[in-house]
Amino acid sequence: MHRPARRQRGFTYLGLIILVAILGLVGAAGLKMGALLQRQAAEQELLDIGAQFADALQSYAGATPAGQPQQPATLAALLRDPRFPQVRRHLRKLYVDPITGRAEWGLLYQPGSQGIIGVHSLSSSAPLKVGNFEARFTGFEGKSHLSEWQFVAGGPVPPAGLGLVPADAAAPPPAAPPALFPPPPAVPASEPVPPEVAPPEEEAGAQQDARDPP
Repeated sequence: MHRPARRQRGFTYLGLIILVAILGLVGAAGLKMGALLQRQAAEQELLDIGAQFADALQSYAGATPAGQPQQPATLAALLRDPRFPQVRRHLRKLYVDPITGRAEWGLLYQPGSQGIIGVHSLSSSAPLKVGNFEARFTGFEGKSHLSEWQFVAGGPVPPAGLGLVPADAAAPPPAAPPALFPPPPAVPASEPVPPEVAPPEEEAGAQQDARDPP
């Protein structure tokens, strides 16, 4: 009498265990997916902030007065340019690294000086994004660490061999228009010119004059 009820309770417990296991797997997958989406958003924010730093460094270099350094000694100089008596800003604020959560950045210096020309994250984590970058970030493709995403003033250098011509370069002379008539054929220098032959009647008169006595 009691065996069917016990068997039914056993199936109910087994079903609850399976349901709890499924919910656990779904929850873990959801947390992992949420972490991936959060990481992707952080990497995109890093690209946006790095671009602002690069633009600010380029603006600082472009506004350099005569005789002043073109690169700042600190990132704080981008908030208030010390080369001008009035307040001049190239950056709104010093951003926090969205990957590390700190306001510390790796700095790139001009060779032979203490001028900053670029920044990068201090994170050594592998990036999720390894391709399909914007044109200004094409050098980031295939990098193994986020610290290799270097945001430099002026952006990436164009590859060699593109044949870029400066704006002030002299234009090449225009090509000569084609001739309306073909030129006469040239006579080879080695071909001898035939001697001029006198008409027959003139030659006979000359021989008769030679036989007559003077």
